Amino acid sequence: MTRTAIAAVVALIGAAAAVAVAGGSQGDPEVITATGGFATVPASSTLPSPDDGSPSQIAEWPPGEDGWTVALASLPQTGGRRIALARAAKARARGLPQVGVLDSSRYASLHSGYWIVFTGVYSSEAEATSALEAARRLSRTAAVRRVVS
Repeated sequence: MTRTAIAAVVALIGAAAAVAVAGGSQGDPEVITATGGFATVPASSTLPSPDDGSPSQIAEWPPGEDGWTVALASLPQTGGRRIALARAAKARARGLPQVGVLDSSRYASLHSGYWIVFTGVYSSEAEATSALEAARRLSRTAAVRRVVS
């Protein structure tokens, strides 16, 4: 748990620094993605779909499943869930698959107190990273996140 917390803090600091540096640039910024984790992908690499694929439905994270996703936004819960749901609906309308909202307080790998707007449910970091470019077309701060129950 301590390693996870330290990794999350380091990731947040790195993401904040990247946003600060990229915020003042003009034109198309170069996106460089660092990945880590396992070198191989499991044979069955996609977790069950959390929704039925209809454009209006907001996805739910599969109960009890650990995995990876692309976080489009982290919104303080003090602002209410309605704002997160609106962001998710917008992302869904723009064609991103499996868009939903997570309560970060329910997952050990996420910093509590936020609504996480996510897209996709993946069993490996590599799979989630492959979806990152499409997500960044909608949210330039999109990032791969580990979701652990």
